[in-house]
Amino acid sequence: MPTQDDTVDTPEAQQLAPSTPAAPAAAKRSRPPLRDTRVSGQPGFVLHSYPYKETSLIVDMFTRDFGRVGVVAKGAKRPLSKLRGVLQTFQPLSVSFSGKSELRTLIDAEWVGGMLPLEKTALLCGFYLNELLVKLIARDDKHPALFDHYVSTLNQLAHGEPVPIVLRKFERALLKETGVAADLSRCTATRARVDPAGDYVVDPERGARPSTPADSWPVVTGKTLLDMEREDYADPATQAQSKQLMRFLLAHHLGGAPLNTRQILIDLMQL
Repeated sequence: MPTQDDTVDTPEAQQLAPSTPAAPAAAKRSRPPLRDTRVSGQPGFVLHSYPYKETSLIVDMFTRDFGRVGVVAKGAKRPLSKLRGVLQTFQPLSVSFSGKSELRTLIDAEWVGGMLPLEKTALLCGFYLNELLVKLIARDDKHPALFDHYVSTLNQLAHGEPVPIVLRKFERALLKETGVAADLSRCTATRARVDPAGDYVVDPERGARPSTPADSWPVVTGKTLLDMEREDYADPATQAQSKQLMRFLLAHHLGGAPLNTRQILIDLMQL
């Protein structure tokens, strides 16, 4: 069953989540394209959009082969614009764009289909995924494996898979793809395999080490670390400890920037 911090099943969540600010406060510095590019038929998803001038939008997109890309959708706010009903979150798209600056021009976007819509708890979780992507990956960094994991995660949420397990797997995949996830199966102090019966903390920059009484970081068992490495979250203790650990690691790599979707969950659950 989803935990309180991971789920909320209220209409308010659907109203609040789309307004989540998506400014990449803690994202790495973007890498501007070096030459003019024209890309056609690229698989992609809308992560976030906001108004630009009177009739246009600036859209943050996650594409399979070009990573996170910023585009200007000219005229997308006009009532008769083809793009108006297409540029929606969690809808698989085929997009075409061009330009050589960090902000490209959207040429076309077509709905591909084939995925169930997200509703209630799954919808808010989807906005949580999008916020993580905007804040933790730089523009123009290619992450095809992470894109595929994102699609798989959306499908799992839409089909009612256990939310805590789905989110932990995605969070871990995100840190691996961005190069900041240590091997949790090895102790940094000895390089030996962690002891399932031992207690450990995870240094965000180095990895797991035995815990001490002075540690303020989350303490987890070696079994939890080994379970996370093999993506086995069947044990309720692993689910609980991995949630606290991933919250700690994400906070570190976000540089203290808050996750607004998580705050919505806390506010709605009055925690």
